Amino acid sequence: MSSAERASGAESAGGSGPSWPGEIYRVLKDAKVSHMSFVPDAGHTRLIELLAADPDVTTNVLTTEEEGIAIAAGAWLGGTRSVVLMQSSGVGNCINMLSLPAISRSPLLMLVTMRGEWAEFNPWQVPMGSATEPCLNAMGIRTFRAERIEDLVPMVGSAARLAYEADGQVAVLISQRLLGAKTW
Repeated sequence: MSSAERASGAESAGGSGPSWPGEIYRVLKDAKVSHMSFVPDAGHTRLIELLAADPDVTTNVLTTEEEGIAIAAGAWLGGTRSVVLMQSSGVGNCINMLSLPAISRSPLLMLVTMRGEWAEFNPWQVPMGSATEPCLNAMGIRTFRAERIEDLVPMVGSAARLAYEADGQVAVLISQRLLGAKTW
């Protein structure tokens, strides 16, 4: 058993932290995802740790989010399934690059933690938080919005299937309410 599998088992067995990162890790592994690109984000911390600890998953820390879109396309061309993790504020950095998977019809799976919503303290997060879903939709990215924990894991599974089996471009938006309020 890998360290990532042990860690995700500890979460579901009552360890610290929410159980959904471990469940999403398992969904991604079942979907044969073996690559992850990410910009460090508190909302994705546990999922990033689980994927990074897995010796069968290659990870890239991005300097800016749009790099992840290009890397995911390159991974697909190389026969690898990739997931891109980012915060809603990073979606604005990706708008032009999102034409790549749309035109090439390559799969794209994005997991986006939302900011600028419920109990937000940082006014700089609000504009892109409001614009994330309309911007993604305008670029042809199908969006699913998880407001409840019980919807999140099946939603990621469905999004992975649409991305990798139907060559779709899909983003799962993880609501700020589901993540909890951030404080400064």
